[in-house]
Amino acid sequence: MRIRRLLGLALATATLAGVSAVGAATAQAATYPTISSEQCTAQGGTVNQGGPYRGPTCSLPDGHSEAIT
Repeated sequence: MRIRRLLGLALATATLAGVSAVGAATAQAATYPTISSEQCTAQGGTVNQGGPYRGPTCSLPDGHSEAIT
């Protein structure tokens, strides 16, 4: 009985670690890194100056925007 409990605990721990790793990888893949204004224009993007509460952004030809560092 004790062996079953230990195996169940080990399986639950491994499953939880696997789900956490998949979630972290998915979150990392879904975010775009920030780029410089030079990199933005080199990739064919347009630099938008932003506003009083928002920093400059880059609008890239594929349709997404990134924050400029």
